[in-house]
Amino acid sequence: MDQVKIGKFIAECRKEKGFTQAALAEKLGITDRAVSKWENGKSLPDASIMLELCKLLEIDVNELLTGEHVTMENYKNKAEANLLEMSAKVEQKDKLLLKVEKIMIAVAIPFYAAMIIIGAYVCKGGNIPLGIALIVMAVALVAVLACIGLRIEHDAGYYECPNCGERYVPTMKAVVMAPHMGTSRKMVCPYCGKKGYHKKVISKNKGEN
Repeated sequence: MDQVKIGKFIAECRKEKGFTQAALAEKLGITDRAVSKWENGKSLPDASIMLELCKLLEIDVNELLTGEHVTMENYKNKAEANLLEMSAKVEQKDKLLLKVEKIMIAVAIPFYAAMIIIGAYVCKGGNIPLGIALIVMAVALVAVLACIGLRIEHDAGYYECPNCGERYVPTMKAVVMAPHMGTSRKMVCPYCGKKGYHKKVISKNKGEN
């Protein structure tokens, strides 16, 4: 999506409706600085206020994301193009999140091991309270990183059933409780009801990873 084009379109529509940046911002419950950023192409409206913004400017979301008034003849093509672009951005974000998860794991394991070894060494040296504190701290930090990693793994992308091939987003409970090998987890498919190791994929479309 062309942020600059969208920003100019928002400014044009705002002026047509007789709103100042401050007046539009007040109606949306945001700052006029946020509106200025949109119109300068520095950011896009948040999804939570997009519908309200479109209502005030008397346009639809497709026109907002396209950055121009859309005629009925090319409405479908513009809508499909916007959906594909948004889908691509979501997939790119999910790939980045999963990469961050792998980095976290790579950092957490040696850190945990080092803290345990140091804690044991300190205990052996006679400073038992400090040694125990180091070990507890290591366990706590790894537990926090594990929770973050599980949340990332649940939220980013989909799981693919090895039996029917359907791709879906499981519940957080299913992800936490499932045995796993890497990012593949042994779960029950909500479509075919069969159990197996469901691999992590980025795209909803079959045949794409």
